[in-house]
Amino acid sequence: MRYYSLKEEMEPAIQILSKQLTKALEGKLPGIISHQKMVPPGRQLKHPGKNQSLIKKSSVLILIYPENNDFFICLMKRPSTMKHHAGQVSFPGGQIEKDDQDEIQAALREAHEEIGLNPEKVGIAGTLSNLYVHVSKFDICPVVAVSAVKPDINQDSKEVEKLLFLPLLKHLSEKGFPTTKIQTSEGFFEVPCIYFENEIIWGATAMILSELFDVIKSLPFIKGSD
Repeated sequence: MRYYSLKEEMEPAIQILSKQLTKALEGKLPGIISHQKMVPPGRQLKHPGKNQSLIKKSSVLILIYPENNDFFICLMKRPSTMKHHAGQVSFPGGQIEKDDQDEIQAALREAHEEIGLNPEKVGIAGTLSNLYVHVSKFDICPVVAVSAVKPDINQDSKEVEKLLFLPLLKHLSEKGFPTTKIQTSEGFFEVPCIYFENEIIWGATAMILSELFDVIKSLPFIKGSD
């Protein structure tokens, strides 16, 4: 479902990317195949059938915009004071509230609260596969949004330590992912990751990015075909 029409004055590249990405997100997604490339050791990728009441439905916003002959993805580093995923790089997002109409509205609301994004300035291309994070019991719906230009952003210092803008095309060309040791609440683990601007992107964010990369690699626009 598209909530907001993408701007007609968009640059041709972002128009084409948006159109093809929207179509791809309506089809079959790689899901767990992509997630497994970045999954930390011992993590469950499917929530158990029991204790459904403990699962926290949430959504995140993957914001894509064009700049300097590339497309960028907006990420943020959470402060060390946060209850969940403190100090980690993530997408804007959070738990779906009872007043939210659906996952898309929740992702837009959270993005507005955390990074000051105006929801009327973006178009919704669709959603990626849901991802269950068994450590925090979040069931995450990744919502993909596209903007014609880099949007005005005003981060909430209580929820965002800093913003990062990941160049998409540069990372599509990478062959595999490196690993690094991470200390978690369950001990030290060797995890696949993405290094960017002195930060380590791993866990749920990396798994979601992995699927996004795989979907975008399949687009005719990226492959250079008609």
